[in-house]
Amino acid sequence: MTVMTRVLGAERDSRTDHQLVAACLGGDEAAWHELIERYTRLIYSIPLKLGLTREEATDIFQAVCLDLVNELPRVRDPQALPMWLMQVTRHKVVKWKRKSDRYVPDEGSRTEQLPAPDQDMPDSFITDLQKTEAVRNAVAALSPRCRQMVQMLFFEDTPRPYRDVASELGVAVGSIGFLRSRCLDKLRTALERIGL
Repeated sequence: MTVMTRVLGAERDSRTDHQLVAACLGGDEAAWHELIERYTRLIYSIPLKLGLTREEATDIFQAVCLDLVNELPRVRDPQALPMWLMQVTRHKVVKWKRKSDRYVPDEGSRTEQLPAPDQDMPDSFITDLQKTEAVRNAVAALSPRCRQMVQMLFFEDTPRPYRDVASELGVAVGSIGFLRSRCLDKLRTALERIGL
């Protein structure tokens, strides 16, 4: 599975984290929705990978979002936001696990042990996150028409037929293949520049 396919459906907006954080701090409610939507999958994935239920993951998600609202003004580097969210989420999972172990006897339903609090997340998880962020930023840096085309063809849950893409972009259906190729070449070049 390529980096591009791992982020399918995850991003429909075109603002970088830096732009979103600035807009959030400026009181832009739509930016808050974009920021939360952007990281929903990441935040949910951590408790689920560490053995919590969907209901517990939902509680963790809400707690992390509350921390995000309260702590965002103190985030010095918006590029570090994904790592910050991973750390906060992981710490909340560890605390949740300790609390639930204290009050609920272990009946063998959870045999998977959580990593010790001082252990890092798996390198592959962090690498995937960094690649996803790089792809998102590279797509955001494309021209508006290329960005819109890439999003319609690759970032929607169900890719649109060329006929629909052509209609939305106001171009001939026969030109979509050529335009798609040019836009993907630009994206590939941007990703190669940063080593992906």
